[in-house]
Amino acid sequence: MVGVAGRFEEEVKEKYLQTTRLIERLHRRFLDVIKTELDRLGVEDINNVQTLILFNINEDQLTVGELTARGYYLGSNVSYNVKKLVENGYLLQERSSHDRRMTRVKLAQKGLDLTLRIDQLYARNAQELEGRFSAENLESVNKVLQGLERYWSNLVSYTP
Repeated sequence: MVGVAGRFEEEVKEKYLQTTRLIERLHRRFLDVIKTELDRLGVEDINNVQTLILFNINEDQLTVGELTARGYYLGSNVSYNVKKLVENGYLLQERSSHDRRMTRVKLAQKGLDLTLRIDQLYARNAQELEGRFSAENLESVNKVLQGLERYWSNLVSYTP
C-alpha cells in the first residue's frame, strides 16, 4: 500500500519527467523554427545550431571555450561549428595578442546580417505570442526553468 507521501513523490516524479521531456522537445522544435526561417531566407551554408551560436555571440568577441562556458553552445563539437562558420564567412577568427595559442571569434558582416534577420524572426515571434502569453507568464516559466538549471548545476558540481 502506497502512502500519501509515496503518491506525492510519484506525482512529482512524473511531472518532473514530463518537464524534462518537454524541455528537450521544445529545444528541438525551436531549432526547427530557425531552420524554417533559414529555408525561407534561402540560406543554405549554415545550419540552425550554427545560427544560434552566431546570435548568441552577437557583438561580443569570445574564445571558443567562452562559447561553451556562457551556455551559447550546448554540443560537443563547438570547434567544428566554429571552423565551418569561419570557412563560410560568418565568423572572423583572430589569434589573441596576449596568448598566441588562444583564438577569439567575432561576427563577420555576413554573420551580423544573418543575426539581424534572426532578430527580426524573434521580434515577429514575440509579437505573435503577445495574444497567447503575457510577459508575466513567460517570466514565471523562466523562473521555474532557471530553478531547474540551478538544481541540475548543483547536482553536477557537487556529485562526488
